[in-house]
Amino acid sequence: MRYLILGTTEALDPRGAPLPLGGARLRALLAALALRGGRAASTTELADDVYGDDPPQDAPAALQALVGRLRRVLGAEAVVSTPGPGYRLVAGPDDIDLYVFERRVRDAGARLDAGDPDTAATLLREALALFRGPALADLPAPAGVRPEAQRLAALRRRVEADLRRGATDGLVPELTELTTTYPYDEAFHAHLIRALRAEGRHADALAAYESARRTLADTLGTDPGPELTALHRELLAATPQPAPEPGPQRQPQPQPDTEHHPADDPTPGNIRPRLTSFVGREPEIAALQGDLTRSRLVTLTGPGGSGKTRLAEVAALRAVGPAAWIAELAPLDDPEALPGAVLSALRLREISLISRDGLPLQDDPTAHLVEHLARRPLLLVLDNCEHVIGAAAALAETLLTHCPRLRILATSREPLGVPGESVRPVEPLPPDPAHRLFAERARAVRPSFDPAADADTVDEICRRLDGLPLAIELAAARLRLLTPRQIADRLDDRFRLLTSGSRTVLPRQQTLRAVVDWSWDLLEPAERTLLRQVSVFAGGWDLAAAEALAPAAADTPGAADTPGAADTLGALVDKSLVVAAPTDEGEMRYRLLETIHEYAAERAAETPALLAATGAAHTAHFTALAEEAEPKLRSGEQLPWIDRIERDLDNIRAALHRVLVAAPDEAAAHRLVFAMGWFWWLRNYRPEALAWVDRATALGEDPDDPADPRYWPRMHLRMLHFFLAVESHTAAHYRDDPDALALVGRVRAAFGAEPGPEGARFPGMLWPFTAYLTEEPARIRALLDSSVANCRRHGGDWEVGVSLMFRTHLVVDMPGGMSGGVAGIDEDLAELRVLSRRVGDRWMGAQIASAAAEANMMRGRHEEAGEAYEEALGLAREVGAHAETPFLIARLAELAYRAGDMEAAAKGLEEASREAERYHVRDTEMFVCFLGAAVAFHLGDVEAARARLETAGSLVDTGPAPPHFAAVLAGLGARVEAYEGRGAAATASAAAALRAARDVQCADLIVAALGEGLAVTLAEADEPALAVTVLAAVDSWRHELPRSVPELREAEDVTARALAALGPAGVAAARAAGTDLGPDDVLALAAAYTGTAAPEGPGRVRSS
Repeated sequence: MRYLILGTTEALDPRGAPLPLGGARLRALLAALALRGGRAASTTELADDVYGDDPPQDAPAALQALVGRLRRVLGAEAVVSTPGPGYRLVAGPDDIDLYVFERRVRDAGARLDAGDPDTAATLLREALALFRGPALADLPAPAGVRPEAQRLAALRRRVEADLRRGATDGLVPELTELTTTYPYDEAFHAHLIRALRAEGRHADALAAYESARRTLADTLGTDPGPELTALHRELLAATPQPAPEPGPQRQPQPQPDTEHHPADDPTPGNIRPRLTSFVGREPEIAALQGDLTRSRLVTLTGPGGSGKTRLAEVAALRAVGPAAWIAELAPLDDPEALPGAVLSALRLREISLISRDGLPLQDDPTAHLVEHLARRPLLLVLDNCEHVIGAAAALAETLLTHCPRLRILATSREPLGVPGESVRPVEPLPPDPAHRLFAERARAVRPSFDPAADADTVDEICRRLDGLPLAIELAAARLRLLTPRQIADRLDDRFRLLTSGSRTVLPRQQTLRAVVDWSWDLLEPAERTLLRQVSVFAGGWDLAAAEALAPAAADTPGAADTPGAADTLGALVDKSLVVAAPTDEGEMRYRLLETIHEYAAERAAETPALLAATGAAHTAHFTALAEEAEPKLRSGEQLPWIDRIERDLDNIRAALHRVLVAAPDEAAAHRLVFAMGWFWWLRNYRPEALAWVDRATALGEDPDDPADPRYWPRMHLRMLHFFLAVESHTAAHYRDDPDALALVGRVRAAFGAEPGPEGARFPGMLWPFTAYLTEEPARIRALLDSSVANCRRHGGDWEVGVSLMFRTHLVVDMPGGMSGGVAGIDEDLAELRVLSRRVGDRWMGAQIASAAAEANMMRGRHEEAGEAYEEALGLAREVGAHAETPFLIARLAELAYRAGDMEAAAKGLEEASREAERYHVRDTEMFVCFLGAAVAFHLGDVEAARARLETAGSLVDTGPAPPHFAAVLAGLGARVEAYEGRGAAATASAAAALRAARDVQCADLIVAALGEGLAVTLAEADEPALAVTVLAAVDSWRHELPRSVPELREAEDVTARALAALGPAGVAAARAAGTDLGPDDVLALAAAYTGTAAPEGPGRVRSS
């Protein structure tokens, strides 16, 4: 993990991806912890840093909650509690940018003191590039004073290093700006004077001293310090050297026998500082300067508006060595005019040159250039080469071949293709520099603009504009008329919106459309066709997908003579219209920047026939991909196929939208929906999947005749709907809807009345679970037995294993399932292990391990259960079954709870809560709240238990919950009531919970636990005899399954209180009275005690 606090606070995971920190308070807490570099901070110190002058009423509690949120983002181990009390970030100095900055500044100082200004300058540039904005921006202002002072000190030393190594190019404008920003900083004034003197500008250096003296005197009433005074004396004592003229001097004509050595001619170059600031790109500047020392030809490539020209100018000004000259090629419309344009840029049109043999040169501009540059050290910037790419490449190769001291920095939307060329793509601006660029340009048109007030909107604008500097500047200019939110809302029509560029730039840079039009006009017909076609992709594509579109373009003019898709796609990549990037698997993926995508889509709309054919090809390709992946997602090959579907999920969504909404096609929709069904379930895309399935269902009516070709696809579609809706549509959803109930019955009959192949494949094989929707849970065991048998006859190993696994889970959870069926469970689990190894599906393996763990947990075999749950969790994480992992973590926490380790249980629940919240797994969130309440209750924190029960109840109120959940929630609530001294009310609540568990046919251990809860409430109500009677009854409901440690302690407490009140004989008599009682009998006793009517039930339930 890396922590960035030199700017807006960020946390980066090991891959460098930012973690979602959320609000300002959370960023402030992380900044405060990171500022201490891994040292402990007290809660008081942290509260001061986070809340400043406006702390909440209970600051320690609020801080504790904030720490919990931070742990959910960073990981539970990232922030540890310390004595005091306080907290500490588990991080070293190398993990925090502030400490990396300080180390690099120290190293740079040592190198500078040792006489190595080159290394010092590099280190200082790297250090300063770590700043992404004001230091500690999320903490109160005083916190940033020290690092900002260090930043200024580092900047002074960097300028000093540049001066000592003679790298004065670009220093004067930079120092002029710095002295304006920091008018009382005498060091910057001194450096400016030294830079002017180094350039031979003696008079300007004296004027700079006078300006500094006047500023100090007029505003501070002080005189210059010793450093400035000494510099002034040196200037007065020195003999002024004439400053070089702005352009090259006319060269004396050498005699034929005299060799001319112009290598040291002073030439200041023609690149002048811009009127606007240069924002960001410090890492690129440093990298580019390194490129220029290693390669004589460096080409900056990138899409229009990416900032290539500005980057080249700044890099050239800061480059070590000779002056830089820029030749602006954009105005050229004739490639043959390029050498002459470069000659003009170097101001050589009026200079008479003779060759080395003394003869006048012919009127050949290339020869003039070679003669002039043959032995001169010079950095030549060829700007905007893309429209004269061939001529630019030829000239560059000629000059570099004949001029050994020449270096060329080119900007182009595609590489020149010259041997030895080093190509450096100019990437979009990262979020922070993009934000700063927008803010700076915004203040130029609206000085009162506050970027902090619209930070999220500005981030959205910059992101949607792909971080392209020109587009961001054009957007900022619209603040004359619009608010940031209005700009963001209009970006869907960005080409009409962004039309207010500077009048002083080239026309093609004044609007966003003109920038992209320039690139479009340079494309070959085949490249334009493919660019139109790839606009149908969403979220990127690979080469196979691009090749799949080729047949759709077969009827376009000249299609027979066009190169293949790979070559054409490569040309678009070279021309910076398509972005190419390798995947972790070593394959290349392609994408369009959003601006280019919108432009290409507009161009595609101009050719409706091509667009329609391309859309059909896109749908066919991704349907085939999903169908190829579907069986592999349930096999040992599933991991790479999951990754493939995830990578192209946006394309599959686009295809679904096409066949379900844009151009509805029921048959095509069925194919794609069925191919995606299992993936959606596995990867927890269930709400989205349900929406797609419902759209597919709406495309037609269900036929009644099984011979109709649409009959079985429609039945499978209905079953897939029931399966995906299991968390949002319980029996209550269907109870009052006769049509919905009839539909459930029709689907069940289709798959279950006459078992066959359709009921032995996904999703039809899930038909037994319709019994839950019709509130017939007693039937489900028989239906699952039928499904298992049908899958054995007509299905494969996966289908047999899944149906058998569902039955095993059911048996564990159903009444009597763990009594007479233990041997059967073990046999099924043994067979499932064999099937799992044969199939290789990690999800299936996780489910089987989870079923084994649950059975072992009920038997009290906690160590075996823990091993099985850990196995299940590992497999679920490996396959990315995000809906399963939070529940499995919660189950491990439950094991700790059942073993009496409340601290471990609380820690596990915290992790489970974080995972459930992250993946929106509501049933696990409910379970975590309930178990957290139980942990708090057994730790004696009744208030916390009550609060968590209320949270769990609110979750139940907002959506469906498992049938037994309301019962166990009420049972724990009754215990809390009893602890609070409301014995009679608690007993009534406990009896109601037990009655509910009986009604929904909960597992034996749940019914037993609720019976014991009733015994506890009776004991608290001073009814020891009745409490012991109920406790004895519960013993027979357990079928010899052991109590958990908390249950054992409660039972021992009830018994001890009864012994104290009744004596051994009284306890024995009370126990004897309860030995043969079933749940209905116990409920009758409770009703008699509370004065309520005895509940109606299926009769006296006795243990067997």
